Amino acid sequence: MKYTSILSERANYITTITIHRPNKLNALNIETIKELHDALNRADGDKKTKVIIITGSGEKAFVAGADISEFADFTKKEGKKLAAKGQGLLFDYIENLSTPVIAAVNGFALGGGLELAMACHFRVASDNAKMGLPEVSLGLIPGYGGTQRLPLLVGKGRAMELIMTAGMIDANQALIYGLVNHVTTQEELLPFCEKIADRISKNSSVAISAAIKAINACFEDGVNGFEVEIEAFGKSFDTDDFAEGTSAFLEKRKANFSGE
Repeated sequence: MKYTSILSERANYITTITIHRPNKLNALNIETIKELHDALNRADGDKKTKVIIITGSGEKAFVAGADISEFADFTKKEGKKLAAKGQGLLFDYIENLSTPVIAAVNGFALGGGLELAMACHFRVASDNAKMGLPEVSLGLIPGYGGTQRLPLLVGKGRAMELIMTAGMIDANQALIYGLVNHVTTQEELLPFCEKIADRISKNSSVAISAAIKAINACFEDGVNGFEVEIEAFGKSFDTDDFAEGTSAFLEKRKANFSGE
């Protein structure tokens, strides 16, 4: 499929999706959100894709924010619809995707860009990365899940300060806060993410999918995560991957998982 604002390519078991709007510092607009959803949906349905990496083109930005020109004259009703549709189509969709998604954060990740990174299952940043949610400086609040995911990742107090000041933090501060898992040089960013993806790809994709669902349940209101884990654990015994994994362990060989 040919896209206008993203690039998507698979090499071995990794699909890399690159937001490619260099003249806009990869800012998100409605079209980009739709294309990201389509590319993610295709990758998730591809049996050969074990891990997805999302990054931004160029050296300056992962995603520098939302394309403000697109909604500057929106009404209250239109703004609410924009947030609801974006969350459902992309941000919540990524968080609950069965295929692991790594955000390779290169450069600025602001507003919707940081919200996109936070929706991914975990984040790796280049040492030139800058992150923040500056929406209050525009008379807005984060609308793509930022007020919900940031406190879960860095704590309520830090989230309050970052959002209220509309400030930015650098990659090392993000690492201290727990907002990112690792910091690398910009040259090492994608190779480093690919090494993690390679380690993930050697494991059971069906078990990883179940683990994602169980972990996410911990953060859902009204859901007993322990019960979700127990149910998923039990179902694991009825998979081909469980039979292969235990057989390989007992036979002292590497497992060859089918993802079934």
